[in-house]
Amino acid sequence: MGEKRPYKARKPGGGRKKRKPGYNAGKKLKEQLDAAVVLYNSEMSLQAIADALSLNPIKVRKLLITAGVYESDTAKLVQQTFNTFRETQDYSTAVTFTMAALQLSRPSVTSYLPYEKGVYFPEDAEAANISAGAERQRHYRAVVALKKNPCEENLCKCVVAFRGYKFKTISGLPFTYMLKKGRGDEFTKELWIDRREDSKSLAWSSVVLAYHNIGRIGEVVGRPKDLGDIRGVSYIYGMFYRFGLIDVPEKVQEKMTM
Repeated sequence: MGEKRPYKARKPGGGRKKRKPGYNAGKKLKEQLDAAVVLYNSEMSLQAIADALSLNPIKVRKLLITAGVYESDTAKLVQQTFNTFRETQDYSTAVTFTMAALQLSRPSVTSYLPYEKGVYFPEDAEAANISAGAERQRHYRAVVALKKNPCEENLCKCVVAFRGYKFKTISGLPFTYMLKKGRGDEFTKELWIDRREDSKSLAWSSVVLAYHNIGRIGEVVGRPKDLGDIRGVSYIYGMFYRFGLIDVPEKVQEKMTM
C-alpha cells in the first residue's frame, strides 16, 4: 500500500465551478414567459409559439398557464383537483392524489399546473393590469395561506391580494376597496371603500379588531354586528366571508353570491 496523503483543507469557495456562472434560471423563465405571452396574444397557436421559441408545445402551455392567460376545461379540472388536495398535502403528494383521481400521468398533471417559482405578475400589480386567470391564482394563494396559518400577517396579505375585487355586503350591495401607497412604495394600512359614487376609509385597526372577535375560523356569523360594534363592520363581514374566515347563514349566502 502507498503512503496516505495528508488531508488538505479546501479553500473557501472551492468546489466545482459553474459551467455558466452568469446563468439565471429565474430570469430565463421570465424571458420565456414574456415572449410566449406576446406571441399568444397575437393569436399564434401553441405549436407555432413552440417553433418560434424552440420549445415544445407542452412547455409553452405551462408557461401560459403560469402567466394566467391560458384556460381550457382540462386545465381547469386539473388545477381545481390539485388545489383541493394542496390545501392539506405537500406539492408532490397533491400531484400524486390528482393523478389517481383523474387517471393521468405525473407529467400530464404537472403540465397543467403553473410553475411554482415562476411568478409572472408581481403581487403589487393592480387587478386591471393582469389577466382574470392570474387574478384568480393570486386570490387562491392568499386564501389558502390564511386558512393554513390564520394570523394578522396573512390577513394583511389577503387584503392586499383582493384590492379591486367586487365584494357584497349582507344586503347584497356591491363594493370594492383600494389601497394607497406611502413611503417606500409600500401599501398603507387603510382601505378606501368604493361603493357607488362615494368612498369611505376603513382603518386596518378595525379589520384586526373584527378578526380577533371571530370565535373559531370558519364558524357561522349571523350578522356583521356579531363581529363587534366596529365602524365599517358591514364591509369587513363581506370580506371575511370571501376570505373563508367566517361562514354566513344560507339565506345570507344567496344575497352575497348572486
